[in-house]
Amino acid sequence: MDKNSRKNLSAQYKNRTVDGGVYCIKCAKTDQIWLHKTTDMQGSQNRFSFSVATKTCLEPSMLDAWNQYGTDAFTFEVLETLTKKESQAIEEFSDDISVLFGMWQEKLKLT
Repeated sequence: MDKNSRKNLSAQYKNRTVDGGVYCIKCAKTDQIWLHKTTDMQGSQNRFSFSVATKTCLEPSMLDAWNQYGTDAFTFEVLETLTKKESQAIEEFSDDISVLFGMWQEKLKLT
């Protein structure tokens, strides 16, 4: 890859829209949900898709259900997204998502 191509790719990466937010992984067989927050929603969706494709569980707390019901019983559901503002530092963006996460914990009575 030449130097200009690398510069263009780097600029595209820096100027991309960053979406974060709150999502859950839900087991249809048990109605259990695992609530999560992220500063990179697309990355989280990709990790979930990869874990389903490779049949590897994402977290220890859902391993029993994962093994019992299989990957087809689990879905990734985006509950709410936030888009990072250009002027916003990643720490501020993360703080906003943490507040949103707390609101969803209360809404779902998970606290």
